[in-house]
Amino acid sequence: MRNRRIAILESRFGEHFAGLLEKRGAVVLRAPALAEEPDVDLPALRRLVDDWVARPFSLVIFQTGVGTRALFDAADRLGITEKLSSLLSQTLVAVRGPKPTAALRSRSVRIDLSAQDPFTTREVLASLHGIDLIGKHVLVQRYGDSNVGLDEGLQQLGASVTEVPLYRWALPADLEPLRNLIDALAKHEVDAAVFTSASQVRNLFAVASHGGGADRLRDDLNAVLIASIGPVCSAALKDAGLRIGVEASPPKLGPLVDALERSLG
Repeated sequence: MRNRRIAILESRFGEHFAGLLEKRGAVVLRAPALAEEPDVDLPALRRLVDDWVARPFSLVIFQTGVGTRALFDAADRLGITEKLSSLLSQTLVAVRGPKPTAALRSRSVRIDLSAQDPFTTREVLASLHGIDLIGKHVLVQRYGDSNVGLDEGLQQLGASVTEVPLYRWALPADLEPLRNLIDALAKHEVDAAVFTSASQVRNLFAVASHGGGADRLRDDLNAVLIASIGPVCSAALKDAGLRIGVEASPPKLGPLVDALERSLG
């Protein structure tokens, strides 16, 4: 990857990701495409916990550390943390990966089911094998967007799904890096563009659309190597009319960097 110009749209782990690429000689163009914004409705959360007693959840699924911490922080503000913890102690608790696991353990919450590496929706659903969910109520801690695949998988198992939103993914306050990336693509100054979430795809096109340049962006992206972190991201890229050159397997940054290096090499 030496001297290859690689654009990344990752926000939260952008610095770490850029470092992985730079160690292999890449020139990294950072264009963060997402911002995490709080999306906690405190009165709705209080109602959810109050209604939990009358209409119990059989299973609660925690997907992210950020969302798990946000849920308990909100409960602290409402003064209902003890009640929430008591309800969780009477409910099956499933986690998607190590980050929600750590957040729950810091609150002394018992964990019954854990998704296996690489911690995708497929592994979450696999961890529920043998659990009878027909006619049962399931609570899902939502991350930036709804996890449609998880919701549909749970519904296919016979469950009704309630999501609790805690934060959302929005456009970053500073759009200049995204505009600079769009210009760099138009000038053929990019060798590869790396996407690590479906929302990055949508936000990049939203910025381009403000100037009427969505079609030009699509053409410019299809002229470079497009790398995707995994199936969900790839689906969004395909929906945008983009050709994927690299998809990580498993869907993690390390395998993504390895696959990118093989393709560029």
